[in-house]
Amino acid sequence: MPDFPLTALRSVEITTPHLAGSVEFYTKVWGLDVAAEAGGTVYLAATGSDFHVLELTPGEATSLRKISFRARSQEDLHRLFARARQAGCEVISSPAPSPAPSGGMSFVVRELQGCAIEFVHADRTKPPRMIADRPERLAHVNINSADIENLSAFYQGTLGFRLSDRSKLMAFLCCNDDHHAVVLAEAPVNGLNHVAFLMPNLESVMRGSGRMVDHGYPIGWGVGRHGPGDNVFAYFVDPAGAVIEYTAEVLQIDDSYVAKGPGDWVWPPGRTDQWGIAPPKSDACKTAQLAVPFATSIVTAARA
Repeated sequence: MPDFPLTALRSVEITTPHLAGSVEFYTKVWGLDVAAEAGGTVYLAATGSDFHVLELTPGEATSLRKISFRARSQEDLHRLFARARQAGCEVISSPAPSPAPSGGMSFVVRELQGCAIEFVHADRTKPPRMIADRPERLAHVNINSADIENLSAFYQGTLGFRLSDRSKLMAFLCCNDDHHAVVLAEAPVNGLNHVAFLMPNLESVMRGSGRMVDHGYPIGWGVGRHGPGDNVFAYFVDPAGAVIEYTAEVLQIDDSYVAKGPGDWVWPPGRTDQWGIAPPKSDACKTAQLAVPFATSIVTAARA
């Protein structure tokens, strides 16, 4: 595999105007557990080894506050910081011990299209456990971009990602064996498109989707199988208006994988996935995928 300075997508932080309701949804319905609470933020864990995969922070509106990636080494962390500054990113915090309960060393920058990105190393982990119909970790984050090519160049040239596939409207980027950890979607506005949570298998996606439907959350798109990444999917809109996805069976790739182009990802008329059984995406889902902006400010209490 390429020599990636980042090893994984770790977590995302989302602001919500209804913190208690969002926490109840993600713990009682979606399948996460409260890992910690600090400074008004609730940290939620999946069943894998990450200390947390989701941070919920009170806010006037729903927004993406930051994306967090894990660096391979402390040296890589400092190299990434230097490269981000050189690329013109706004520095929100410099490398230092993280104030979050997950610990480790971290820094935060804002890339030129407005998304805050955190990089961490040596953060706390926990023993993983398998629970059939609950998320194990994050699979990917999908970002809306009015300029995919420039943002893709930043992720590749500055952060060391590799382009794994390019469809007509999306660029798929990897930083490990997963086909993609970041997806960039062509859109009229910059912001969050959706966050995908990895489930153990197809059966778990189906059972998790059934649990969501039982609790009054209709499937916004799916169940189906994507083209790029070959992963199973089911999309939903959470109570705060963010689009979230259960996914499984993400394609594993290595150095021999050859990125395909838009002409390779074309379905017959009316089809929205490989299988040809997923109905069209709901209007509510499509609207929500364009409705969550990047947070305009991010200040950590210990570094204010």
